[in-house]
Amino acid sequence: MTAVTKTPLPEFSRLPALWRRGDFLDGYATETSLSVQSAAAIALAMPGWARGLLRVRNALVRPFGLHVAPPSVPAIGLFPVVHETEAEMVLGFDDRHLDFRIGLVREGRLLYMGTWVRPHNLGGRAYLAAVMPFHVLITRNALARVARATAVASDHPAA
Repeated sequence: MTAVTKTPLPEFSRLPALWRRGDFLDGYATETSLSVQSAAAIALAMPGWARGLLRVRNALVRPFGLHVAPPSVPAIGLFPVVHETEAEMVLGFDDRHLDFRIGLVREGRLLYMGTWVRPHNLGGRAYLAAVMPFHVLITRNALARVARATAVASDHPAA
């Protein structure tokens, strides 16, 4: 499997345990030999077009007092690390309008990437609806970069 497929996260992942009615939870997977940490560094390094979308997002939400600054704690890209083991990394934060987490989970040769969101109010639900098309595109693209990095690594093994 080098493609990215939509699939539930493994049950041992921390994200499904957070879910309750009204929350959003998704999952995608690809095959890779990369560690969770290496895959996270690739997946969360946003390409230029995604950084551009983020700048637009920040300009639009700044007047509402939502997070726009990079975290001041250990993070990968813009996302603070809230849990890390060899098999799973969870990143994210809580904000006024919603709480969110990104999870990267390894099970065998599969790497899963999922997102959990808990909207707190109408603004959070509206925000989630507005970003959903971009979320799917960004998540699938992130895992596709991981799959490509795996293919490149296997084409050029260390000497």
